[in-house]
Amino acid sequence: MPAQANPNINLNLVLDQVAKDKGIERSVLVATLEDAMKTAAKKHFGQDRNLEAKYDVDKGVVELFQAITVVEEIVDPVQAVNQITIAEAHKKGMEVEQDDELVFQIFYRDEDAAEAKAQDDQYGDILRLKTFRRGFGRIAAQTAKQVILQRTRDAERENVFNEYKDRKNEIVTGIARRFERGNIIVDLGRAEAVLPVREQVPRETYRPGDRVQAYVLDVLRESKGPQIVLSRASVNLLTKLFEMEVPEIAEGIVVIEAAAREPGGRAKIAVSSRDSDVDPVGACVGMKGSRVQAVVQELRGEKIDIVPFDEDPASFVCSALAPAEVSRVIIDEANHAMELIVPDDQLSLAIGRRGQNVRLAAQLTGWKLDINSESRVREMREFANRSLGSLPGVNEMLIETLYAHGFRQSKDVAEASPEVLSQIPGLDPTRLAAMQEAARKQMVDDAAELSRMDHEREAARIAEARRHPDELSQPERMARVRGLGEKTIEALIVSGYKTVEDIANEKDLQKLGDVPGVGIKKARQLKSAAENYLVEEAKLRVELNAERGLPPPSASGSAEVAKSP
Repeated sequence: MPAQANPNINLNLVLDQVAKDKGIERSVLVATLEDAMKTAAKKHFGQDRNLEAKYDVDKGVVELFQAITVVEEIVDPVQAVNQITIAEAHKKGMEVEQDDELVFQIFYRDEDAAEAKAQDDQYGDILRLKTFRRGFGRIAAQTAKQVILQRTRDAERENVFNEYKDRKNEIVTGIARRFERGNIIVDLGRAEAVLPVREQVPRETYRPGDRVQAYVLDVLRESKGPQIVLSRASVNLLTKLFEMEVPEIAEGIVVIEAAAREPGGRAKIAVSSRDSDVDPVGACVGMKGSRVQAVVQELRGEKIDIVPFDEDPASFVCSALAPAEVSRVIIDEANHAMELIVPDDQLSLAIGRRGQNVRLAAQLTGWKLDINSESRVREMREFANRSLGSLPGVNEMLIETLYAHGFRQSKDVAEASPEVLSQIPGLDPTRLAAMQEAARKQMVDDAAELSRMDHEREAARIAEARRHPDELSQPERMARVRGLGEKTIEALIVSGYKTVEDIANEKDLQKLGDVPGVGIKKARQLKSAAENYLVEEAKLRVELNAERGLPPPSASGSAEVAKSP
C-alpha cells in the first residue's frame, strides 16, 4: 500500500478494502488505528500530554485532541502541559470555571497548516505545539500503514489458525520445502507446517519438493503465527489411512477397535463389524489386497497385520499374535496378564524379531503377555515340583495350590509377605517362618540348577540348529521355515506341498493361498521364507560338510528355487 506514505491520504478506501479482503471487522481496524496513533502522538508530543485519537469517517483521517483542565493554580510542574489557570483562561477571552475541560485539536496534516498557524498564534503559549507539529504528518502516515499491515498479518494468522484448528486429528498433504535442525517444513498451501524429528519415521527420507502426507498432531497459537505440528509416526496416521481407503470404516460398518504401531517396522489393527454380512478383515484387505497395499505403500513398506477383534480377551490375544499359533492361555485377571503357551516351533514366531510381535500384541490388546513354549512350561513345572517340594510341610496337593497362585520356585515363597502366604489354602500360618527360612536356603541350590538348565538349553538349541540338513525329515525341514507351524505343515502336506522346495517353487500364489489356513497374504510370506531357508540351508550344508570332511554337494543335487517375481 504505497499510497499510505502520503500523510493526506483518505483511509476510508484502504480500511474498506482490507476489511473486505481479509475478513476483518472495520470497527476493529479503526479502534486499532486510533490506539496506535495515540501511542505515536504521545511519543512525539510528549508522554505527559493528555491526548486522544479519534477517527473521522467523513474526512478519512485520524484526528488528535489534547484535553486541558482549568485549575485555580498549577502546583504540579509535570501536569502543567495539561492545565491552565482560570486567570490565564480569562485573559484568552474564555469563559470557564474551575475543573472545566478544554479540548484542543492538534493539527498535524499539511492541508491543515492554516488552522495550525491560527491556533499557534492564539493558544501557542498554552499548547506549546509549534515545534512538535513538524514531521508528525509523516509519522502518522507511517503508523497507519504499519498498523494496517500488522492487523492484516494478524488476521491472516488468525484465519489460518481457525482453519487448521478444526483439522486437528486429520490427514493433510503438502510439499517438503526446507529443513531446520532436522525438522521438515511442509508447505500446505495457505500455511506452513512442521514435521518434527520426533514425529518422523527413522527410515524415511525426504528432499525439497517431495510430497508429504501426515497426521495433524496439534495446532498451536504462537506469536509468530499458528504452528501446525504434523506426525508420520503416530498410530493415528495408520487408522486415518484405513478410514480413507476402506469405505466401510468411513460409513461406520467396520470399526477399528484398537491399533498398535512401531513406525517403519510393523503395525497391527483390530477390526470388528456392525454388520454380520460384512467380514471386517476382508473389507480392510480389499480385492487382492488392494486396500491394505495402498496403506502399506503410503507408509513406505511398513508391514500391517489385520486381526479380528473379539470380546473374549483370550481369543483376541491369540488373534493378535498371528501368524503364530497358541496352544493354551492362562489368564491372571488380578494383574491383567496372560501366560501364553505355544508349540516349540512357534516360539520365535510368536515373539517376533527383537520381541516385536509380542510387544505389538500387548499394545493392541492392553494385556501383559508372557510367552513360553510347551517344553519350557513342562521344564518349569518339573523345576517347581522339585523346588517347592523341598520345603517342609509341602506335599503334592500344596504344590498344585502354590503353582496355581503363581509360585514357581522357592525364591517366590521366600520373598512373599507372610500376609500373602497366610491366604493360601493348606498353609499352616504357624509354620510360615520356618518355611520361608528353608526357602531362602533352597534359593542357592535353585540358582545353581537354573544356571545349569540355561546352559543345557542353549547347547541343545545350538546343536539342533546345526543338525545336518540331510539328517532332517521333510516335516522337520518345513518346521524350520519361518511362519510354518504344525497345523499349517499338515495342511500343506495334505494339499501336495510335501517339501520346502515345493513351497519355494510354487509360481501360482493363489493356489498356495487356497491351502486351508494360509490365504494369499501368508502364501506370499511363506514362499519368500521358504526361498530364504533354502539359501541358508545350502550355506549350512557346505559348512557342516567341510567340518566333517565330506565332499561339497554336487550342483545337480542342489535344489532349484524359483525366485518370487
